[in-house]
Amino acid sequence: MDYDSYIKKAEVLIEAIPYIRKFRGFIVVVKYGGAAMLDEDLKKAVITDIAMLKYLGLYPIIVHGGGKEISSLLKRLGKESVFIDGLRVTDEETASVAEMVLSGHIGKGLVEDLEAVGIHACSINGKDGHTLLSEKKIDEKGRDLGFVGSVKKVDPTLIDTLLDADFIPVISPVGVDEDGNTYNINADYAASAIAGALGAQKLVFMTDVEGILMDKDDPSTLIRRLNAEEARTYIEKGIIKGGMIPKTECCLDAIEKGVKSVHVLDGRTPHSILLEVFTSQGIGTMINSMDKEDVEDGLH
Repeated sequence: MDYDSYIKKAEVLIEAIPYIRKFRGFIVVVKYGGAAMLDEDLKKAVITDIAMLKYLGLYPIIVHGGGKEISSLLKRLGKESVFIDGLRVTDEETASVAEMVLSGHIGKGLVEDLEAVGIHACSINGKDGHTLLSEKKIDEKGRDLGFVGSVKKVDPTLIDTLLDADFIPVISPVGVDEDGNTYNINADYAASAIAGALGAQKLVFMTDVEGILMDKDDPSTLIRRLNAEEARTYIEKGIIKGGMIPKTECCLDAIEKGVKSVHVLDGRTPHSILLEVFTSQGIGTMINSMDKEDVEDGLH
């Protein structure tokens, strides 16, 4: 019998004990997107990780994207996807397709996957219970993007009800305004708003990069940990640049809303969520507010 391999497995479990003890009972919001949604093996690993969080006594919430799937269906329908600075221009037909893909195919599919591993889950979107009260988003240059919205207010009532009933909420970033208009919302900012409204301990962004890098072309320059002030400085100095700027700004938005720590992970790495949350080294980048408690205990 290979006792060494069993001992190593035991050591991994022992390393996780302080993290399990600290985070048990806390809310963890996972923004699910990127390659981990498209590759079946990676998808299975994510579902397993989220199930493990639940079994260990945490309260995971999934907020998912689905841009590639929306574009694919629009193409099959003969409709071209139009983007302005990375934001999808959304007319009424596109908004309807987006809601169908996000709340239907993707949301219900994730519920089926979670139920298959013994976890109760329920798919909702921001229109349900007016969870995501939205308003029309106008970009920085004043351009009209159609039915693209930003979160005006989060009503956590329905989410809290699902958590109390032992369900994992699976949330599509589709919102509604006070006049009943439907809006497509950026999933990152929807996740940030939800995490802030619920007082989440952690917000996890699954991406297709290793995390935040000092040099975007060199994975070895991964920044393991930084506080909000450092993150803002890195943006100002141009260290954080390109597509990572809006992602980092979204992290900072969550910190300002009261989320304890935000994690940017490479979803292409199997079980990246467990590796980040339950090991001392972590695997991605963690941004926190540099609270005294975090500094003293050193826990991810």
